[in-house]
Formats: sequence, structure tokens, C-alpha cells
Amino acid sequence: MREYELKVFGGRSNPGLFAEIVKALGVQPGMIEIEDFSDGETFVRIEENIRGADVFAVQSICHPGNANLMEMLIMMDAFRRSSAERITAVIPYYGYARQDRKVQPRVPITAKLVANLLAAAGADRVIAMDLHAGQIQGFFDIPVDHLYAAPIMIDYFRLKKEIEDLVVVSPDAGGVERARAYAKRLDAGLGIIDKRRERANVAEVVRIIGNVKDRDVLVVDDIVDTAGTLAQGAQALMDAGARRVFASCTHAVLSGPAIQRINASPLAELAVTDTIPLSENGARSDKISVLSVGHLLAEAIRRIHEGASVSSLFV
Repeated sequence: MREYELKVFGGRSNPGLFAEIVKALGVQPGMIEIEDFSDGETFVRIEENIRGADVFAVQSICHPGNANLMEMLIMMDAFRRSSAERITAVIPYYGYARQDRKVQPRVPITAKLVANLLAAAGADRVIAMDLHAGQIQGFFDIPVDHLYAAPIMIDYFRLKKEIEDLVVVSPDAGGVERARAYAKRLDAGLGIIDKRRERANVAEVVRIIGNVKDRDVLVVDDIVDTAGTLAQGAQALMDAGARRVFASCTHAVLSGPAIQRINASPLAELAVTDTIPLSENGARSDKISVLSVGHLLAEAIRRIHEGASVSSLFV
């Protein structure tokens, strides 16, 4: 059986994570030129032979989401027209994932649209990290390997010796399954923040379900965007008697006033991953810690390339 050469290329959205991935794989980054014309159109040129290669393209669909998505699609098309044997889209942050169903009349399901676009552009397979809703895997007609940052986060907080008598709290009812999984592995209690959302990016904390008095609390979420829910939740937990409030999220979108809200909140620490690069303000915050998922993504790439099982990476 012919062995296809491994080629790993990176878009411009997350150069730091891409560098971690190729370092962990022990390969040279793929040679690619990406630039913008004066009118804003994106140009991509592959600067090495990839005919018959097993190509992995790393790109987070983060801010600016539309530009990074279009860049990924153009990369896919360039790989396909360069006769790559297989093209895998490695998407640490899958933008538009929150638009995964119709919650009101006459609105799109953009998560499905993006899935269609990736497949149409030439992707044969997708690697994603902590999709906002697991059922998004079903939006694709190509294989999807859905990885989770939970093992990295759990190990990080397990090693924090100063945390005692921990309670894991879900920021809403939809995240209870995630919080329960964390609580089980950390041998911690479980709680829920009961909230009501009046409109997008605006949340009102109603009450805390569970006993957090005189205990350390870990709020676990997949995405922190404007940080309104997180800041209000942290304050509500402190008002309920929590000793300290920690938080973790996979995707640190941190748009608008998010950094200011986090810095002004009673949070002791917010642990995030590098699926989205932090802004300068975010990097300067002493409340935000960044954990890399580069080794996890690299291991998934290695196993897929070698035809090995990746199921052990899903938990």
C-alpha cells in the first residue's frame, strides 16, 4: 500500500497554535503564500508539490470570522486543484457553531451552511474541538473527529493544590452534562446557575442551584464571548457564599467588553485554550491563563495519517 506524505499547512488565524502543532508532530510547516489584494480578496498559492499528499489545513474560524472562513475555503480549493490525495480541515474553533438550529422564524442554520461549504470546497475530513453542539457532526456528510479540551482542563485544575472542597458549576441548564463530567473526574460536587436570557449576549442570573457556601467553585463552559454571563455568574456565586470562583472555557472569543468584565469580576482565574488567539488586552490580563491544545490536535493528525484509532482522544 502506498504511503502518502504528510503535509500540514496553516492559515493566518492562529499562528501560535499552528506552530505548536507542527512542533509536536516534528514536521516542517507547509509552504504556502496567503495575501490580500487591495480590494480585500484573498489569494492563496501552494509553494510546494502536494500531489498525492495527505494534507491537513489548520484554521480557526475566529475573528474576523468571515475572512478566516473564506481563507479556509480558498485553501481547500487550492489543495484540491493541486491534486492532494486527501484534505483534512483542522478547525480548532468552528465559527458559526452557535447558529445550529432555527430558534425563530426566517433565520438560517449557518452551522450547516459552513459544513456544506467546507465539503464543497474539497475537505474530505474534519477535525474539530469542542463543538458548541455535538449534533453539528451530523451536519457533515464527511467524517468528523470531535475532540474535547476537558482532559487538559481537568488535569490543570486537579494539579492546583490550593483548590479545596470543589464544586463544579454549569453556567446554564444546557451545560449540565459537561459540568457533570468534570465533577465526576475531579471528585467534586455539582451546581447550576439558573439564568434567563432576554436577548442575544444579554443574560440575567436568577439563582444558584446547589450548595457553594464556603467552597471553591469551578464554572465550566465551552465558549466565553462577551463574558456577561460569566461575570454575573461569578458575582452570584460569591454572593451565595463561595470561597473562590474559578472558570474554564475552551474557546475564548472574548469580544466587546469581555476583558474588562473579567478583570472587574470576582473571578480568581479563567483558564482558556489557544483555539482562539488572545488579544493584546487578553494576554495582559493576570486573570486569564492559556493552555495549549496543540499536542492533542497533533496526536489526532498523526493517528489519522497513520490510519490508527483516535477514539481514545474523544474523552
